[in-house]
Amino acid sequence: MPETQSPAPYAHWMLREIHEQPETLKATLNSYVEAQGFRAETCAPLRTWLKKASGKIVIAASGSSRHAGLAAELFFEDLSGIHVDVEYASEYTYRNETALGDAVVMVVSQSGETADTLAALRKAKLAGHETLAITNVASSTMAKEATVSFPTEAGRERAIPATKSFTAQLLNLYLLSLLAAESRGVLDAAGLEVRLAELRELPASVKAQLPGWESSVRAIAERYKTAKNFLFLGRGVHYPIAREGALKLKESAYLHAEGYPSGELKHGPNALVSEGTPLVMIATVDRNDSESVQRYEKIVQLMRDMREQGANILAIANTGDEVVAELATNVVFVEPAREALLPMLEVITLQLLAYFMAINNGIDVDHPRNLTKAVLAE
Repeated sequence: MPETQSPAPYAHWMLREIHEQPETLKATLNSYVEAQGFRAETCAPLRTWLKKASGKIVIAASGSSRHAGLAAELFFEDLSGIHVDVEYASEYTYRNETALGDAVVMVVSQSGETADTLAALRKAKLAGHETLAITNVASSTMAKEATVSFPTEAGRERAIPATKSFTAQLLNLYLLSLLAAESRGVLDAAGLEVRLAELRELPASVKAQLPGWESSVRAIAERYKTAKNFLFLGRGVHYPIAREGALKLKESAYLHAEGYPSGELKHGPNALVSEGTPLVMIATVDRNDSESVQRYEKIVQLMRDMREQGANILAIANTGDEVVAELATNVVFVEPAREALLPMLEVITLQLLAYFMAINNGIDVDHPRNLTKAVLAE
């Protein structure tokens, strides 16, 4: 993407970078996919690495990148059957290698310089694992030192809170899971083409929805202006997005927020639920996926239970979902999509929530206190 020195016409880099996501998703997609399928020249090294991933993939990452890795765990396991473990990079560095066996190791980092993730990469290399690095900087240390570099094309990200780099990571990880499913013969040519066609439509879909999301979330953030604590809930692949939404609110708006699997709410956190502690519930569904429908039905039942308790619920739901709209206090709608693509839509609404909550609190959202863009020392 072309370099620019100002966030104009946006007030902050974070908001500009949120709005750049249609373009960055398209750029990342174009690097690896063409009209006939995957680009041979950019995907050949990925195919070679995946051939060595027959047993297990270990993903080491920190912060937002780890949340992308948690989503990738489900992408890979559901599509290809490859077992995936997701580790905090800072914990992987001190793990015994015995249990990892012949696993291949992937590191995910926006900067490619994150200290604990780089240490994890170097430990994996010393142990003889084949490594792959997903970074947003193709010339970064991780990209150079890994066996294979799989860069995103999000362009320079100036705001400290990760936005466009996160959705680009999700896209790379989904593409890699499709390559894995193809290489293992789990996904045939027709099924692959359907999924790639959906991805080609994704940037335009995000661009079309962004103005409505911004308008809705701006108004909702004003209603939550006095809230100091939030609980974010999601099931399946939406749980990592709940975690990411909570992290965005913490680092951007200095508010306490936690992300949980929806089914865990009644195992303790429910004691926190009150009018003053809003629930942010991801209640989207892929109607063509029976497991997604089952998760959705559980979410709707939980919403009913929480409303009976008097909970204040902000729901992320599919456009036209009147059931969720009836149960939620506030709702942001995203267009229906395949289960694996919904996180790339949902998370943008949560990025906007973090942004507007921060602005309401008078925070310099591009430079939150005590944080740096890349953690270069543990």
